[in-house]
Amino acid sequence: MGLFLLIIGTIGWHVGMYGMFKKAGIAPWKAFVPFYNTWEIVKICKIRKFWFWLQFIPVAGQFITIWITIIFVMHFKKVSVPDHAAVVFFPFIYFPYLGFSKKEKWYGHEVLKHYHKPASREWIDAGVFAIVAATIIRTFVFEAYVIPTGSMEKTLLINDFLFVNKMSYGARIPQTPLSFPFVHNTLPFSKTIPSYIRQVQLPYKRLPAFTEVKRNDVVVFNFPAGDTIINLPEYGSANPYYDVVRYQFHGDRQALLSQPDQFPILVHPMDKTDNYIKRCVGLSGDVIQVKNGVLFVNNQPALIPPASQTEYLVETNGTPIGEDFFTNELGIDLENASDQIKVDNSRPGMYVINMTPEEAGKVKKLPNVKNITPYIEQTVGMTFPNDEANYPWTIDNYGPLKIPKKGDVLPLNPQTIALYRRLIATYENNKLDEVNGKYFVNGKEATSYTTKLSYYWMMGDNRHRSQDSRFWGFVPETHVVGKASLIWFSWNKGPRWKRLFNGIK
Repeated sequence: MGLFLLIIGTIGWHVGMYGMFKKAGIAPWKAFVPFYNTWEIVKICKIRKFWFWLQFIPVAGQFITIWITIIFVMHFKKVSVPDHAAVVFFPFIYFPYLGFSKKEKWYGHEVLKHYHKPASREWIDAGVFAIVAATIIRTFVFEAYVIPTGSMEKTLLINDFLFVNKMSYGARIPQTPLSFPFVHNTLPFSKTIPSYIRQVQLPYKRLPAFTEVKRNDVVVFNFPAGDTIINLPEYGSANPYYDVVRYQFHGDRQALLSQPDQFPILVHPMDKTDNYIKRCVGLSGDVIQVKNGVLFVNNQPALIPPASQTEYLVETNGTPIGEDFFTNELGIDLENASDQIKVDNSRPGMYVINMTPEEAGKVKKLPNVKNITPYIEQTVGMTFPNDEANYPWTIDNYGPLKIPKKGDVLPLNPQTIALYRRLIATYENNKLDEVNGKYFVNGKEATSYTTKLSYYWMMGDNRHRSQDSRFWGFVPETHVVGKASLIWFSWNKGPRWKRLFNGIK
């Protein structure tokens, strides 16, 4: 339903712009060209050119686009608050009305000089309204999101610009309402200064949802292990605090905390942890398992997204694979291929290549390729719940593990406590103590715990390049932000035109 509304809204916006451009004396076809349309608006409305380029700033750029369209509408002699509200909330209806109604016409730049407010005041009012209205949209309707890493390749690519539909699963009421507008958890031009005031916190609430999270939805959510971070650019969520404690300090948290100058700590509120995007492969109550790199859900092979990637071990007869093949057939940039291709120097003719199933089929047909098999990671001890004695799992041989749902009764014992410790203490806000082999929840001895929330299992489509639930476990329902719905722009040394306005599968 949310995707349908987004498609209708996009069509209505551009059709309306077509009519408005025609009335304004602009070639109407330009209304359908992304960003070129706003370039034409900037020119005809005599807006300073730098505002056009500011649209390319991730997240904040969408609000500048809204402001530009409000200025455009003002030149149709539409300067009231209801007119501006229609631009923001109902452009797919209002723009076609302005563009095709015989009652409405283009008046041009001079019209703003005949109002009792100076033109500068009108522009300021329009900007303020755009900021307020866009904040409401960003909070409760849609939010722009930029893909920062390759964990979902090639379903989603780095620098794909997405719309995240917050209505699908029910928009959350902001839990940390006092924050700098248009940014997530750090101030503009800073990677370490918080953008919010954490002293004011609201309880978790959601608006009514259009649908529940479905298996294989591509979901944006707050990183569950991102509540505590080392507040330095090279750490944050890219190198999580809990991993640093576990591997660099061998579990000695106090040793890390005793070095605040070297490891400054920041504790984020839940809704201000970094946003992640993954595919929801497991719902509450599902049993997930990975066997030799193949994901199973409830003992059935899971969906393999056609653009998903994993590593394959490729054996040739000693003749190297040509550079042209890597570039033209696999789309690998050989200047930055270290993350995609590995050569086994101890065994001539052996490659480890990260690619899609379709690309693996192309490699298999090469005359110099003798054999191709999935590459299976054997390293034990890196995965959730980080209890190698009871769960000696790897990323390619993992589970079986049941995902908790609301109302489940979880056993508490030395074999299961690693699975549920964070769920009980952090996600569901209980005081959990372990004393002489016994467990106490909120001061009462307990041999089991009944869950208050439902949970999900998230995995990246780029299975050997994804920090996902295999490393940090369950994603509680409270952390779900919205459904990734549409790629509205994509960039790699220039626009990727074929990806514009593609739905996400």
